[in-house]
Amino acid sequence: MSQMFKAKIRRVGTSLGLLIPKDVVVEEDIQEGEQVDVGLLKAKRLESINKLFGIAKGARSFKRDKSNRVDRY
Repeated sequence: MSQMFKAKIRRVGTSLGLLIPKDVVVEEDIQEGEQVDVGLLKAKRLESINKLFGIAKGARSFKRDKSNRVDRY
């Protein structure tokens, strides 16, 4: 199971790195040296996504109009 969490980017030598919170490490049983997949979602993009879904909150549910269909069976 993967989960989302916030992490602060930190300088590590000439590179950048992030720290995985301890509760995530324990729950996911992550070991030192293990390779993990990381997805990025920057805060600005997240705000845009939330606004987009916020627009649709008041929309009525979609109902398909089947009046123009011919029953072939």
